[in-house]
Amino acid sequence: MTVAEFEKLPDDGNRHELDEGELIVMPPTGLRHGRVMRAVTVVLDRAAKETGSGEVLTDCGFRLAAGVVRATDVAFVREERRVGITEKFGDFAPDLAVEILSPEDNAARVQSKIRQYLAAGTSIVWVLDPDSVTVSVYEKSGVFRTLNAEDSIDAPALLTGFSARVRTLFE
Repeated sequence: MTVAEFEKLPDDGNRHELDEGELIVMPPTGLRHGRVMRAVTVVLDRAAKETGSGEVLTDCGFRLAAGVVRATDVAFVREERRVGITEKFGDFAPDLAVEILSPEDNAARVQSKIRQYLAAGTSIVWVLDPDSVTVSVYEKSGVFRTLNAEDSIDAPALLTGFSARVRTLFE
């Protein structure tokens, strides 16, 4: 499937992604997923507004490469890049992509998504695991770390002064 064909899909109540031409159909998320998505959005949005550094977006698509459209759970886009925000999918990668694991997630597919975000220019990818209350942080520089509930998480290159306990992203 091409991106042009993908963009013309009718709304069937599901979320969709395009992975190198393959249509991925994802059912609506569960309540716990929605709760975590809201918590992350609130924490990041507060930081973005305090610093004036950009905008937080939820559940929207970004064209990462030819034949690849990914839908982040939560994304942060720096202020200077907000001009690229339109009604259609973003023609750019978000600066920060947040993925929240669901029971039906496949580890290989999640790793593929992380690689695609980073290759397209995303600076940081956070993968939140509600079961273990951990965040796996992947940086474009190659740095990887896993943070536990009581650890602090930040994104100094994107949100100056922002720091939060990991557990607040799950409340």
